[in-house]
Parts: sequence; C-alpha cells; structure tokens
Amino acid sequence: MTSRYLTPEQDRKIRQWERWNRNYFIFAFVALTIILVFSSQLGLSSGESWGPLGALIAVLITPIIVLQLRLACPACGHKIGWQAKLMAPDQCRACGTFLRAKSQ
Repeated sequence: MTSRYLTPEQDRKIRQWERWNRNYFIFAFVALTIILVFSSQLGLSSGESWGPLGALIAVLITPIIVLQLRLACPACGHKIGWQAKLMAPDQCRACGTFLRAKSQ
C-alpha cells in the first residue's frame, strides 16, 4: 500500500488552520484568565448574577468549537473534528493520507 501525502497547497491549508487554531486558543486562554480573575472588579459577576460573565465566556469559547468542526481532510473531505486537538493529526482516519506534504 502506497502512503499518500498532501500536495503543497493542501499542506498550506492545514498549516493555516493550525496557525489560526493555535493563535485563537492562546488569545482565548489569556482573555478568559484575565476576565475570570478580574470579573468582579469589571462588574461582570456578583454573588447573585453571573449572566454577563457566562455570555462573555460563551462568546470566547464558541470560535474554538467552530474551528475544530471546520477542519476536514483536504484529500477526501472527511471531517476530522475532535480528532485534532490544537494541531492537525498525523493521518486521516478515513482515507489514511498523511496530513503533511511529502518531504523532498
């Protein structure tokens, strides 16, 4: 069985997804940390109501979910989804293509 690899263009798309995913994760992590530490001083939470804080957390977390669900294998189009964590997996489970370009 021959090992299949991505074309340079397909590889570029996967690496672009990885950059977006990593950069947004770092941004969201820092933002959530700051928001949670200073939520009472910012007026986002109180003893009775966490409504504004909950909405802000949902707004920061939703793009992470969307980014994960948008990732598909460039070779076969199979949704990789949660198989990828912060970076794309080594190989597509559906078609077996290695998710990187072949080294010259």
